Amino acid sequence: MSSLIIGLDIGGTTTKIIGLEDNQAFGFVRVKASDPITSAYGGVGKFLDQTGNDLKNVSRIFATGVGASHLGDNMFGLPTQIVPEFDCVGLGGLYLTELDEAIVVSMGTGTSFVAARKGTVSHIIGSGVGGGTLVGLSKKILNIEDFETFNELASRGNLERIDLNIGDITSAVIPGLSADTTASNFGKLDELAEPQDFAAGIVNLVFQSVGTAAVLAARNYDMNDIIITGNLSRMALGKVVFDKFSQLYGVRFVIPDKSEFATALGACIFGLKSNQFKNQVEC
Repeated sequence: MSSLIIGLDIGGTTTKIIGLEDNQAFGFVRVKASDPITSAYGGVGKFLDQTGNDLKNVSRIFATGVGASHLGDNMFGLPTQIVPEFDCVGLGGLYLTELDEAIVVSMGTGTSFVAARKGTVSHIIGSGVGGGTLVGLSKKILNIEDFETFNELASRGNLERIDLNIGDITSAVIPGLSADTTASNFGKLDELAEPQDFAAGIVNLVFQSVGTAAVLAARNYDMNDIIITGNLSRMALGKVVFDKFSQLYGVRFVIPDKSEFATALGACIFGLKSNQFKNQVEC
């Protein structure tokens, strides 16, 4: 039997696909369509085409994400299994970073937080602040819906025109807090603020909210590493926010290569750990 398996992370309209063979991940395909089923089937087809594989090379498909519930127990005649998303988030994050334990954060439409140790993944909490927040505010305030356009605009913004910092409200030295630490997101709103400044402010609001929850989770679970995954992990300004949090709170934020594919990869890893699947492979 072939050792190639495919992992799918199916969202509302976007599916991320990876292949795993001999413990090596490859492919990394993203497909957007009008609905989950179309993006999932189209994604598998695109993956096979881009990697030069055929359906006969695939032994099994593992799927997770909010859109996975629309699938049956086979795709293209291949055995297909729905696997739990939170486990996939944690397992994928650890695999990409080669860490033994960490808080793994998945920044999608909303944000989920899990504590992952080798062999164990525990869901901590979820937040409604995430990509949906960013897109909604961008559409309402800036009339921009395209992610790449928004990302480029935000990278040129000046937060001094949007956020109120500690240095704006006191000249006193506060132990553990620098003068440029945010005291209030959107608490200043300078009259000279331009679209790029608003975009930067939106990013700062979302990423600081996520970062704060992640730091609290890390302290509660006595961990030092925080792995950021999901679509929003690709934002350059978001990394700047997390770098500042690392300095401020003494934790380490890690954004691995291919971070947006962590959950799809975790689906494969969870499948390999499944006793049911192991038995089938051994047969």
